[in-house]
Amino acid sequence: MSSYSLNRQAPFLLLINCAVLAAGALLAGSSFIDSYNLQSMASQVPELGLLALGVMLAMISGNGGIDLSGIALANLAGIAAFLVTSHFVVADDAPTLFFWSFTGLALLVGLVGGFVNGSVIAYAQLTPLIATLGTQLLFTGIAVFLTNGSAITMGFIEPLDDFGNMPVFGIPVCFALFLAIAAGLAFLLKYTPFGMKLMMLGSNSKAARYGGINEKRMLLVTYTLCGALSSVAGVIIAARNSSVKWDYGGSYVLIAILIAVLAGVKPEGGYGKVVCVLLAATALQILSSLFNFMNISNFFRDLAWGVLLLALLAFSRVHLGVWLKPKRR
Repeated sequence: MSSYSLNRQAPFLLLINCAVLAAGALLAGSSFIDSYNLQSMASQVPELGLLALGVMLAMISGNGGIDLSGIALANLAGIAAFLVTSHFVVADDAPTLFFWSFTGLALLVGLVGGFVNGSVIAYAQLTPLIATLGTQLLFTGIAVFLTNGSAITMGFIEPLDDFGNMPVFGIPVCFALFLAIAAGLAFLLKYTPFGMKLMMLGSNSKAARYGGINEKRMLLVTYTLCGALSSVAGVIIAARNSSVKWDYGGSYVLIAILIAVLAGVKPEGGYGKVVCVLLAATALQILSSLFNFMNISNFFRDLAWGVLLLALLAFSRVHLGVWLKPKRR
């Protein structure tokens, strides 16, 4: 993509959001754009949006950066946090303490998982695609072992349920948190030394190394941040479903990559805008809700996402081999 095309990405995505909303109102009726449905759509964006932000960070880092383990780590974070918390805190007696303990443990699991990803990629020098595919299977395997492959019902925990489903001033709490995290990440990338170093590393890793940037440390921190984002997504998934399971969001890996590509993030590294990822996530969520309103099968929806991803990659002339190249030393 040219720099001119990239600068037009945000207005283009905003136009797509408006067009899909208009199409929904036309095809599904005025109920599609009423306040209840808009709140419902907003509450579903954070799960995918947070995972897509993690994919964006990995892509920006360059050298075929990608994180395929996001949803597996999110599910593992929710499962491990619930199993540990429920042993020490009774949700019915202390729901607020349970909520904060659960959230803190989930975040810890996400940080550890992200650290594992970063260590394997930065120090074992594995290609990110292969490394995160391996850890995806590892995280999924641990989650299946902990639950025997079954869903675990959490029951009604008021603070957790409010976090996942209650709107405040018309905005779902989880969506407000997603916006806050996105704003913080945008600030980090644009105005801090870490963000500038990450962009430089993704644009030209050799020049970055000659410029004194510690590539291994940057990759370790980047993938640890990806893990933290996944864990927050895991908390939201648990809150919205009132249960945890190893296979929630089976198609989320594909959709998170699709969101990042639609947002104009370069798989070869060095470029990505948080606002574009946010707009791409909302556009796909609106389109997904429209499919539901029109009673279109979920299988067709996954097919549509796959076709759209391939079309976007072809249109932007992105070479898929960038994710298969050996990591430059």
